[in-house]
Amino acid sequence: MTPAARRALDAAGRLFYERGIHAVGVDLIAAEAGVTKKTLYDRYGSKEQIVVEYLADRDERWRAFLAPYLEAAATPRARILAVFDASRDWADGYLTKGCSMVNAHAEISDPAHPAYPIITGQKAWMLALFTGLAEEVAPREAARLGRALMLLHEGALVAHGMHLFPDAIDQARGEAEVLTGAPVE
Repeated sequence: MTPAARRALDAAGRLFYERGIHAVGVDLIAAEAGVTKKTLYDRYGSKEQIVVEYLADRDERWRAFLAPYLEAAATPRARILAVFDASRDWADGYLTKGCSMVNAHAEISDPAHPAYPIITGQKAWMLALFTGLAEEVAPREAARLGRALMLLHEGALVAHGMHLFPDAIDQARGEAEVLTGAPVE
Protein backbone atom coordinates (compact mmCIF):
# COMPACT_ATOMS: atom_id res chain seq x y z
CA MET A 1 0.00 0.00 0.00
CA THR A 2 1.37 3.41 -0.92
CA PRO A 3 1.84 6.03 1.81
CA ALA A 4 -0.97 8.13 0.30
CA ALA A 5 -3.33 5.15 0.26
CA ARG A 6 -2.43 4.35 3.88
CA ARG A 7 -3.06 7.95 4.94
CA ALA A 8 -6.39 7.86 3.15
CA LEU A 9 -7.40 4.60 4.80
CA ASP A 10 -6.32 5.85 8.23
CA ALA A 11 -8.23 9.11 7.75
CA ALA A 12 -11.31 7.28 6.48
CA GLY A 13 -11.19 4.87 9.39
CA ARG A 14 -10.91 7.61 11.97
CA LEU A 15 -13.68 9.66 10.35
CA PHE A 16 -16.05 6.72 9.79
CA TYR A 17 -15.62 5.62 13.39
CA GLU A 18 -15.96 9.09 14.93
CA ARG A 19 -18.75 10.48 12.73
CA GLY A 20 -20.44 7.53 11.04
CA ILE A 21 -20.04 6.06 7.58
CA HIS A 22 -22.94 7.92 5.95
CA ALA A 23 -21.90 11.25 7.46
CA VAL A 24 -18.43 11.17 5.89
CA GLY A 25 -17.88 12.00 2.24
CA VAL A 26 -14.95 11.39 -0.06
CA ASP A 27 -14.10 15.12 -0.08
CA LEU A 28 -13.58 15.10 3.68
CA ILE A 29 -11.50 11.91 3.58
CA ALA A 30 -9.27 13.37 0.87
CA ALA A 31 -8.84 16.64 2.77
CA GLU A 32 -8.03 14.89 6.06
CA ALA A 33 -5.56 12.56 4.35
CA GLY A 34 -3.90 15.29 2.34
CA VAL A 35 -4.62 13.54 -0.95
CA THR A 36 -6.78 14.31 -3.95
CA LYS A 37 -10.13 12.71 -4.65
CA LYS A 38 -8.50 11.27 -7.76
CA THR A 39 -5.96 9.48 -5.57
CA LEU A 40 -8.80 8.00 -3.51
CA TYR A 41 -10.70 6.82 -6.56
CA ASP A 42 -7.54 5.53 -8.24
CA ARG A 43 -6.71 3.42 -5.21
CA TYR A 44 -10.16 2.41 -3.94
CA GLY A 45 -12.57 2.97 -6.82
CA SER A 46 -15.52 4.04 -4.65
CA LYS A 47 -16.53 5.12 -1.18
CA GLU A 48 -18.08 1.68 -0.70
CA GLN A 49 -14.68 0.10 -1.29
CA ILE A 50 -13.07 2.48 1.20
CA VAL A 51 -15.65 1.31 3.76
CA VAL A 52 -14.82 -2.32 2.96
CA GLU A 53 -11.09 -1.65 3.36
CA TYR A 54 -11.64 0.26 6.62
CA LEU A 55 -13.65 -2.56 8.17
CA ALA A 56 -11.31 -5.28 6.91
CA ASP A 57 -8.33 -3.34 8.25
CA ARG A 58 -10.01 -2.87 11.62
CA ASP A 59 -10.81 -6.60 11.80
CA GLU A 60 -7.23 -7.56 10.87
CA ARG A 61 -5.83 -5.26 13.52
CA TRP A 62 -8.20 -6.68 16.15
CA ARG A 63 -7.23 -10.27 15.32
CA ALA A 64 -3.53 -9.39 15.45
CA PHE A 65 -4.07 -7.61 18.78
CA LEU A 66 -5.95 -10.60 20.23
CA ALA A 67 -3.52 -13.31 19.12
CA PRO A 68 -0.80 -12.76 21.76
CA TYR A 69 -3.42 -12.75 24.53
CA LEU A 70 -4.66 -16.16 23.40
CA GLU A 71 -1.13 -17.50 22.96
CA ALA A 72 -0.09 -16.40 26.46
CA ALA A 73 -3.05 -18.03 28.18
CA ALA A 74 -2.07 -21.35 29.75
CA THR A 75 -5.48 -23.04 30.12
CA PRO A 76 -8.71 -23.28 28.14
CA ARG A 77 -10.55 -21.09 30.68
CA ALA A 78 -7.71 -18.57 30.61
CA ARG A 79 -8.01 -18.36 26.81
CA ILE A 80 -11.69 -17.47 27.13
CA LEU A 81 -10.93 -14.80 29.70
CA ALA A 82 -8.05 -13.56 27.54
CA VAL A 83 -10.58 -12.45 24.92
CA PHE A 84 -12.18 -10.18 27.50
CA ASP A 85 -8.77 -8.94 28.66
CA ALA A 86 -7.80 -8.12 25.09
CA SER A 87 -11.12 -6.37 24.51
CA ARG A 88 -10.64 -4.27 27.65
CA ASP A 89 -7.15 -3.24 26.51
CA TRP A 90 -8.32 -2.66 22.91
CA ALA A 91 -11.16 -0.52 24.24
CA ASP A 92 -8.68 1.82 25.90
CA GLY A 93 -7.40 2.96 22.51
CA TYR A 94 -9.90 1.89 19.88
CA LEU A 95 -13.41 1.64 21.28
CA THR A 96 -14.43 5.07 22.48
CA LYS A 97 -17.71 4.73 20.59
CA GLY A 98 -18.20 0.98 20.87
CA CYS A 99 -17.60 -1.78 18.37
CA SER A 100 -16.90 -0.53 14.86
CA MET A 101 -18.66 -3.56 13.34
CA VAL A 102 -21.82 -3.02 15.39
CA ASN A 103 -21.73 0.67 14.52
CA ALA A 104 -21.23 -0.12 10.83
CA HIS A 105 -24.11 -2.61 10.91
CA ALA A 106 -26.39 0.13 12.23
CA GLU A 107 -25.70 1.96 8.98
CA ILE A 108 -25.22 -0.97 6.61
CA SER A 109 -27.83 -3.68 7.02
CA ASP A 110 -28.26 -4.50 3.33
CA PRO A 111 -26.68 -7.89 2.55
CA ALA A 112 -25.98 -6.61 -0.98
CA HIS A 113 -23.60 -3.93 0.31
CA PRO A 114 -19.99 -5.05 -0.23
CA ALA A 115 -19.09 -4.29 3.42
CA TYR A 116 -21.88 -6.46 4.82
CA PRO A 117 -19.91 -9.73 4.62
CA ILE A 118 -17.00 -8.09 6.46
CA ILE A 119 -19.30 -6.94 9.27
CA THR A 120 -21.17 -10.22 9.69
CA GLY A 121 -18.05 -12.26 9.00
CA GLN A 122 -16.22 -10.63 11.89
CA LYS A 123 -19.05 -11.47 14.28
CA ALA A 124 -19.29 -15.01 12.92
CA TRP A 125 -15.54 -15.37 13.51
CA MET A 126 -15.94 -14.18 17.10
CA LEU A 127 -18.77 -16.66 17.69
CA ALA A 128 -16.67 -19.46 16.21
CA LEU A 129 -13.76 -18.40 18.41
CA PHE A 130 -15.87 -18.46 21.58
CA THR A 131 -17.46 -21.78 20.57
CA GLY A 132 -14.07 -23.32 19.86
CA LEU A 133 -12.72 -22.10 23.19
CA ALA A 134 -15.87 -23.36 24.93
CA GLU A 135 -15.31 -26.78 23.34
CA GLU A 136 -12.11 -27.05 25.37
CA VAL A 137 -13.95 -26.23 28.62
CA ALA A 138 -17.33 -27.92 28.19
CA PRO A 139 -17.45 -30.12 25.07
CA ARG A 140 -21.11 -31.13 25.50
CA GLU A 141 -22.21 -27.52 26.04
CA ALA A 142 -19.84 -25.78 23.60
CA ALA A 143 -22.50 -24.28 21.34
CA ARG A 144 -24.57 -22.95 24.25
CA LEU A 145 -21.54 -21.67 26.16
CA GLY A 146 -20.04 -20.12 23.03
CA ARG A 147 -23.25 -18.18 22.37
CA ALA A 148 -23.47 -17.08 26.01
CA LEU A 149 -19.87 -15.85 25.96
CA MET A 150 -20.52 -14.05 22.68
CA LEU A 151 -23.57 -12.32 24.15
CA LEU A 152 -21.59 -11.27 27.22
CA HIS A 153 -18.76 -9.95 25.07
CA GLU A 154 -20.91 -8.06 22.59
CA GLY A 155 -23.11 -6.61 25.31
CA ALA A 156 -20.01 -5.41 27.13
CA LEU A 157 -18.73 -3.69 23.98
CA VAL A 158 -22.05 -1.92 23.47
CA ALA A 159 -22.30 -0.90 27.14
CA HIS A 160 -18.71 0.35 27.03
CA GLY A 161 -19.31 2.36 23.86
CA MET A 162 -22.46 3.92 25.29
CA HIS A 163 -20.72 4.69 28.59
CA LEU A 164 -23.63 3.09 30.46
CA PHE A 165 -21.50 2.13 33.44
CA PRO A 166 -17.81 1.87 34.19
CA ASP A 167 -15.86 -1.34 33.64
CA ALA A 168 -18.48 -3.07 31.48
CA ILE A 169 -15.89 -5.34 29.88
CA ASP A 170 -14.39 -6.31 33.24
CA GLN A 171 -17.86 -7.06 34.57
CA ALA A 172 -18.55 -9.26 31.55
CA ARG A 173 -15.23 -11.00 32.17
CA GLY A 174 -16.36 -11.76 35.72
CA GLU A 175 -19.57 -13.28 34.39
CA ALA A 176 -17.54 -15.34 31.91
CA GLU A 177 -15.51 -16.65 34.86
CA VAL A 178 -18.73 -17.79 36.52
CA LEU A 179 -20.05 -19.38 33.31
CA THR A 180 -16.86 -21.32 32.70
CA GLY A 181 -16.51 -22.42 36.31
CA ALA A 182 -13.28 -20.53 36.74
CA PRO A 183 -12.59 -19.01 40.14
CA VAL A 184 -13.48 -15.34 40.27
CA GLU A 185 -10.32 -13.31 40.82
